[in-house]
Amino acid sequence: MEFTCGIDNRPGPAHLLIFGLQWLAVSVPLVLIIGRVAAGAQAEAAAVPYLQRLFLLVGLVLLVQVYLGHRLPLVLGPATVLLVGILASTDAGIGAVNASLLAGGLLIAGIAATGLIGRLKSLFTPRVITVVLVLIAFTLAPTILNLVTDGGGTVPPAQAFLFSITFALALFIAGGYLAGMWKSILALWAILIGTPVYIALFGEVPLPPADTPLFALPGDLIAPLAVPDTGIIAAFLICYLALAINDLGSIQSVGGLLGAGAMEERVSRGVTVTGLANVLAGLTGVIGPVNFSLSPGVIAATGCASRLALVPAAIGLGLIAASPLAIGYLESIPAPVIGVVLTYVMASQIAAGLMLAQESKAVGRFEDGLIIGIPLLLGTLVAFLPPEIAAGFPAAVRPLIANGFVVGIVTVLALEHIVYRRARGER
Repeated sequence: MEFTCGIDNRPGPAHLLIFGLQWLAVSVPLVLIIGRVAAGAQAEAAAVPYLQRLFLLVGLVLLVQVYLGHRLPLVLGPATVLLVGILASTDAGIGAVNASLLAGGLLIAGIAATGLIGRLKSLFTPRVITVVLVLIAFTLAPTILNLVTDGGGTVPPAQAFLFSITFALALFIAGGYLAGMWKSILALWAILIGTPVYIALFGEVPLPPADTPLFALPGDLIAPLAVPDTGIIAAFLICYLALAINDLGSIQSVGGLLGAGAMEERVSRGVTVTGLANVLAGLTGVIGPVNFSLSPGVIAATGCASRLALVPAAIGLGLIAASPLAIGYLESIPAPVIGVVLTYVMASQIAAGLMLAQESKAVGRFEDGLIIGIPLLLGTLVAFLPPEIAAGFPAAVRPLIANGFVVGIVTVLALEHIVYRRARGER
């Protein structure tokens, strides 16, 4: 594939700005959607300062990755796999969640810096990765359902749900017809179009107060920490192992597309930076970031493979972080619109998992189907457990047993490497 700019080439000022705005248009919806859900899960956290800290973290880490980390054109954003862990651990308190994010980041940075990432990769076979990708979407289904039925107290849940279903169908139809860069920023178009349509149908949404400052940094950059239970730490460490494989795959996919050299060094440095960024996320009290695998599509659509094109995008994220007014307007986007966009993102993730299973020929026998199907079913069932049932589990193991993602990952690893290993003739 021919590119107008190579990895280390600097586009002219005009092209640099245009490409940077395109990357920014991809990044903002991802940070906003996942960040809003994560902020909403923490009752003690104010949404605007939380999103300010998150936008600032993503912008800074993006710059570090471009210049010191993997040095590839890779978009960065909050990790949905960590969103699953946060949503399942809200009862433990913000301090325990932040400490778990910090511990998980240290684990990933240590694995990458010591070169153990290759051994970790051997555990995550194509079948296991397929389950990871699909299970994240399935275990977020209860959260999505809450969003698409949330009328904000003024719209009946049934009407909010009908709007969401109609809007989701329109979004998927548009996705089938659009291509290239237009399809890459479909989430942004969904927000820009869905919000005024929602307002036209149901009335105005709450806007930021008139005295909200245009520019101001969040007051408290250091978040509270508390010693988490063993179960919460274990649950987050499992989530972080999946995050490390996601990060590794994203870096390798872009490096392979561009024919980048010194890939072993790029992977090591990139995953190390991701780990340290998650340590910083724990210290500042926001969800940790990861490199996203959608970057090759953006590169192919724009024809620009320059990593420096992400610098204007990182600066743009920082400017948004410095504006409580801008964050306030973003935070007033109706919950059903957020839910529909998250549905689209998760459906794309399911599609990626199914494509991986097909391309790697991960399902060739009945047992292969069970390795994928059993964890998906168990994880989804646990994700929909009523709170009163989850509360009946012993406190020490509740974060593990009541976390659908953790249950699914432990199950698929056991099935893949223990139960059905002999059936494949492995020893």
